[in-house]
Amino acid sequence: MRRAAQRPSSENKRGSGVQGRPPAPRYLAVGLIVGAHGLRGELKVQLLTDDPHRFGQLERVLLGVEDAEPAPWPLASYRLHKGRALLQLEGCSDRTTAEALRGYLVQVPFAEAIPLEEGQYFEHQIMGLEVRTASGDCLGTVDEIIHTGSNQVYVVRGAGPDLHELLIPAISGVVLEVDLEAGWLVVELPQGLV
Repeated sequence: MRRAAQRPSSENKRGSGVQGRPPAPRYLAVGLIVGAHGLRGELKVQLLTDDPHRFGQLERVLLGVEDAEPAPWPLASYRLHKGRALLQLEGCSDRTTAEALRGYLVQVPFAEAIPLEEGQYFEHQIMGLEVRTASGDCLGTVDEIIHTGSNQVYVVRGAGPDLHELLIPAISGVVLEVDLEAGWLVVELPQGLV
């Protein structure tokens, strides 16, 4: 998970947290290669997208490690198998070549991202947002996002001298409002969280 390069000042409760937020990424990770499947170079891919059938709309994917420029690979075919995608790339026809790609991210240009529904956000949009309570108290900024089985959890850091880190479940009823333009989100903390 990428960390925000700079964090907005939490001293000004009415200020915008936008200035210190990272720019939109050039690429969007839709999968992670976790190994080879069979002997003919099929790649076993952990899904990082809510729409696994998006692979059927792609003619090529971009492969690379995080923070490196990815390389394009023509996509010959895909299929779903046991909760993962199996990709067959042109030029990857044996198990050895497929195994060498383990750990690579399967990416698409961000401009080709599937539009999100209202109330959904890309992770880079949430990272670095100032987190406030409904009464206007600043709790810190979103520094990391943890994926659990049922929901995401926002790791909020810089929450003052008494609160160094908060784990806030990203669920309705807890996250009340997200204002990307202003650079903050409002939460209602569950009992016992603080």
